[in-house]
Amino acid sequence: MTTLDALLRDKVLLLDGGMGTQIFARQPTVEDYGSAALEGCVDLLTERRPQWIREIHESYFRAGADAVETNTFGANPLVLADFGLAAKAFELNVQAAALAKEVARSFDRPRFVIGSVGPGTKLITLGHVSYGDLLASYRIQMDGLLEGGADAILIETCQDLGQIKVAVRAAREAMAARRQKVPLWVQATVETTGTLLVGSDISAVLTSLEPLGIDVLGLNCATGPDEMHAHLQTLSEASPFHLSCLPNAGLPMNVNGQVVYPLDPARFAPKVLHAATEFGIAILGGCCGTTPDHIRALAAGVEKLNAPQRAPKLERSAASLYQSVALRQEPAPLIVGERTNANGSKKFRDLLAAEDWDGMIALAKEQQREGAHLLDLCVAYVGRDEVRDADELLSRLISQITLPLMIDSTESPVIEKALQRSPGKCVINSINFEDGEAKPRQILELCKTYGAAVVALTIDERGMAKSREQKLAIAKRLYALAVAEYGLDPGDLIIDPLTFTLGSGDEEFRGSAVETLEALKLIKAELPGVMTILGVSNVSFGLNPASRHVLNALMLYHGVRHGLDMAIFNASKVIPVAKIDPEDRRIVEDLIFNRRAEGYDPLKSVLARFSDRKAAVVEEHRADLPVLERLRRGILDGEKQAILADVDEALQDHDPLQLINEVLLGAMKVVGERFGAGEMQLPFVLESAEAMKAAIRRIEPQLPKESNYQKGRILLATVKGDVHDIGKNLVDIILSNNGFEVRNLGIKQPIEAILKELAVWPADAIGLSGLLVKSTVIMKENLHFMEGQALKVPVILGGAALTRDYVEGDCRRAYSGAVLYAEDAFEGLRHMQALVAGESSVPAPAPTTSTAGEIRILRRVALRCPLRPRARAAGCTMNSPRRNHPSGACASWLIRQQTSSSTWTSLPCCATAGASLRAP
Repeated sequence: MTTLDALLRDKVLLLDGGMGTQIFARQPTVEDYGSAALEGCVDLLTERRPQWIREIHESYFRAGADAVETNTFGANPLVLADFGLAAKAFELNVQAAALAKEVARSFDRPRFVIGSVGPGTKLITLGHVSYGDLLASYRIQMDGLLEGGADAILIETCQDLGQIKVAVRAAREAMAARRQKVPLWVQATVETTGTLLVGSDISAVLTSLEPLGIDVLGLNCATGPDEMHAHLQTLSEASPFHLSCLPNAGLPMNVNGQVVYPLDPARFAPKVLHAATEFGIAILGGCCGTTPDHIRALAAGVEKLNAPQRAPKLERSAASLYQSVALRQEPAPLIVGERTNANGSKKFRDLLAAEDWDGMIALAKEQQREGAHLLDLCVAYVGRDEVRDADELLSRLISQITLPLMIDSTESPVIEKALQRSPGKCVINSINFEDGEAKPRQILELCKTYGAAVVALTIDERGMAKSREQKLAIAKRLYALAVAEYGLDPGDLIIDPLTFTLGSGDEEFRGSAVETLEALKLIKAELPGVMTILGVSNVSFGLNPASRHVLNALMLYHGVRHGLDMAIFNASKVIPVAKIDPEDRRIVEDLIFNRRAEGYDPLKSVLARFSDRKAAVVEEHRADLPVLERLRRGILDGEKQAILADVDEALQDHDPLQLINEVLLGAMKVVGERFGAGEMQLPFVLESAEAMKAAIRRIEPQLPKESNYQKGRILLATVKGDVHDIGKNLVDIILSNNGFEVRNLGIKQPIEAILKELAVWPADAIGLSGLLVKSTVIMKENLHFMEGQALKVPVILGGAALTRDYVEGDCRRAYSGAVLYAEDAFEGLRHMQALVAGESSVPAPAPTTSTAGEIRILRRVALRCPLRPRARAAGCTMNSPRRNHPSGACASWLIRQQTSSSTWTSLPCCATAGASLRAP
């Protein structure tokens, strides 16, 4: 019997194309869904219209697909609950897998069924759903797919690193419960910004999933094959898993209320096949906009491809939500910031006692700025609930810090809660054999379940190892347990040979530093691949600050020379060895290497030499800045705590209205530009918005009664039949934190309900949101209805399926009031600011001399245009290209400045700026 794994060893596997594309081509009606309340629940159509789903599967198999995906993209209880169908989740998954299996068996050669598991509608990383609820929901879906006979599980279109890890765990648990193993595939969705929706780059995804032992890692959705190249190259060079690539049929365009994908089969197939050859991709197929004809075109080329051969090289790394950090740094060592540890930092401990979460985050950010690579996080404090404190702090910290975390605790419940909160790959600190092997086994089990590296201390039942031989012996025992028994990669085992203070004068520990250094050398020689770490500052405990800085710096220097990979250290206190006074260095090194002689004790010499010397004061650069610059940086960096003191200081000499209009709003404009350019991830944007909100609240009481500062009002709603609200909720956050009053009506809102709310809560604008293609049509119908009611309230439209051309063309013609397109939350913010200020925010009409297709294609070039930052910095949006450009070359750009005059300005051709771009 041929299996999927066997097939992948012999050939490139061909999957199907878009399921939703084929379903919506049949134009399902309310009758097909069963009621208006169920409209849009395509997963229900497996039960309501099974013949449709059967025909779709058959069409892809006849086109040459080796496998098809089940119609279960949203068939988990959390998504189905929006339709009142949570209880049907298991049943729908069984039905969908069984139906696809039935179709597969009707073909002669082996055909397979892949259980499709989508991302859902709630982001765990942003706190929309709890870990336990998401795990339980996915577990029901996995059980159903396996019961129905799925040959593999595909967790696809992933937008949130935390969600992927939960879904992987649910699949593993379902397989274990059934004593059944099928391949587990994951496909992430990288947006045009270059990251997942929540800001993770593809390296962070790879680092976080690699310890979980999946079988396939690839990309699907969001973009066409061209935009996937850089990310596929990263995976090709480093991923130990089979690669998959299921792109859309190009970047979508909205033409007359219909989504059109520009790549027909003849243009789609060569691009995907080229990527397969270049990057060694093992699984090909299509996503949105692809049809059986696209798969048929791919099939002809796939037959000519050999099974890919790659030689990936994966660096052992840790990862935050955003980025991956190699554990082996060049130059060494990797620095672990130690100031977010309640056991070692009095400042952090005091902040914890006061439950000043923002203050603790500010301290973490300081370490990030000072050059730490990882953060050591410990909230153990006598008399406090460590599990609660870890949860409270991490719920805020994970989205505000780009550095990976070292979870420092000895308690398994604390470690597990921290791992559930942390979406990337953490390092656990630590395990040892002080009380035997039971506790290390508990923690190693958590490392395997959640995908974490672990620090292991050279301590056994007899206590802390003192000699190099004892340290090595315990290190070997740790290796046998973690690597040989639990299967951790050697690079995820980080041995800490420990060091003792040289400041006590205790004879037993006079040689402890040199024993530690020699142990480092032995561990690296005899346990290939393992990493080493040291809490360097322990060596100087008890000495005065001046001597500690020198001793720590030299211990770090010699540690690296003996094989130290990582150091828990305050990066801001590192003294370059070259700057140490030669005589200081000589006597401190005598202390480290225990070079005593008759009449000479290096410890006494160190104590005498540094007795009257003060440690260098670390400069606080932020305090030296002018107050308005501090305010600006407070917004850019999301410093909610620091910004309040800066506001109070600024109000002493500056007009409150000036602070809002010029400083704060100016800084938020920069945030918007960085977000639009892909230079600032979403959670950081939200932190900036929170800082903005805090600042405005502080300033408002100081505003004169007659000031022209106004809070605008907006009603937000997801249109009828659409349950997607992530984007709308982000708009809510950005607007409300910039001083606007927002009433968020939720999902599936008919226009009658929206207007009824408007009557009792008059607003400056209505914001309509939707993700589905059908939602764009409903938006236009809503505008027709409002026109019939003789309304003039401005309407702002946003959503993934919308384009500027459709909104500023078809939608605007349906309504005589202002109709505005918001590509993202910040364009919505600019529209609201203009409306409240009485300025026109309506763009000039798109020229009729260019087709929508031309405009869209040229905009794609603009996204990579070197002049884009200049345009964005001017507060502009790319609009219509000139038509008189050479065929196939970049055009000059006409951009509209966001001013009341709505003037148009021409930017020079990209070629004149030295670019070598060609239009797609």
